[in-house]
Amino acid sequence: MADVARVAGVSPQTVSRALSGHPSVQEETRAKVLTAVDQLGYRKNNAARMLSSGRSRSIGVVMQQTNSYSRITLMYGIESAAQEAGYSVHTATTVSLDTSAIEDALSRLADQGVEGVILAVPLIHVSRRIEQLTGSMPTVTIDGSRTSATEVVAVDQARVAHLATRHLLDLGHETVWHVAGPRAWLEAASRAQCWRDLLEAEGRTVPPELEGDWSPESGYRNGLILGRIPNVTAVFVASDEMAFGVIRALHELGRRVPGDISVVGVDDIALARYCSPSLTTVAQPFTQMGALAVSHLMRHLADPDATPEPASVEPTLIVRASTAPAGRGDA
Repeated sequence: MADVARVAGVSPQTVSRALSGHPSVQEETRAKVLTAVDQLGYRKNNAARMLSSGRSRSIGVVMQQTNSYSRITLMYGIESAAQEAGYSVHTATTVSLDTSAIEDALSRLADQGVEGVILAVPLIHVSRRIEQLTGSMPTVTIDGSRTSATEVVAVDQARVAHLATRHLLDLGHETVWHVAGPRAWLEAASRAQCWRDLLEAEGRTVPPELEGDWSPESGYRNGLILGRIPNVTAVFVASDEMAFGVIRALHELGRRVPGDISVVGVDDIALARYCSPSLTTVAQPFTQMGALAVSHLMRHLADPDATPEPASVEPTLIVRASTAPAGRGDA
């Protein structure tokens, strides 16, 4: 700071004000300071700034270790919105959804001095420690789970399942099979329950629920089962990546998509339109969800006493070539 002040011909106090964006500093003076900064290769010390201001200008994200396209897109939305708000992002990943693993991730972020946290994992069980940690720093969850202190930003998962199942029934299919996500994920459980409720309300047979783990491999394994059941004509798959695996298995078994079996996925990741055939899916706006979670967190940081209000993001059905009317034999 002293070196910058000397080169710029101003006081160290003026340097401090210029770099912090203080309104009392004239633009000409600020330009001199920034020029001196460039000449000297000066970099702001964020650790020192945190000590002096008590603020880290950082937020944390708790996420399960994964290479899922949807999670990557979600992180893009979070990081872009955080950067725009002048915040950095620290990520703490978990290898499981156990309560102890989530406690550890939250503790690591708290130790790093983050000002708030986005929980991108489901809270299956809320322990006293999780309550303490989420109560000590503003927290937003994005999958519908919550503690007494968290704010929720989520996609309406019942609506996701309704759009997919209703689309297949409206095409004339007698019933719809379902490849669900892991039961530990609240969004997967919500989709499966709505799928079941809709079939029952329509007086349709409810087939046995199959379970995957969000991976294409698990979709492939379930596709090998579905492809060997003669009366399967429609399948609602809980993620696009699992749907890719299902379609691959059906192709290998000689079952045509959609001529023999129509397939609907969930997420609308970038690869969905390039699947063969292109995948009908229910779009979840992950980038928007990430940005909305950051927006809610910023609002909470600005007004800690505000009452948390849940926010729901609307999914959209994207109809492509993987679905067709029941009994169509030319596809």
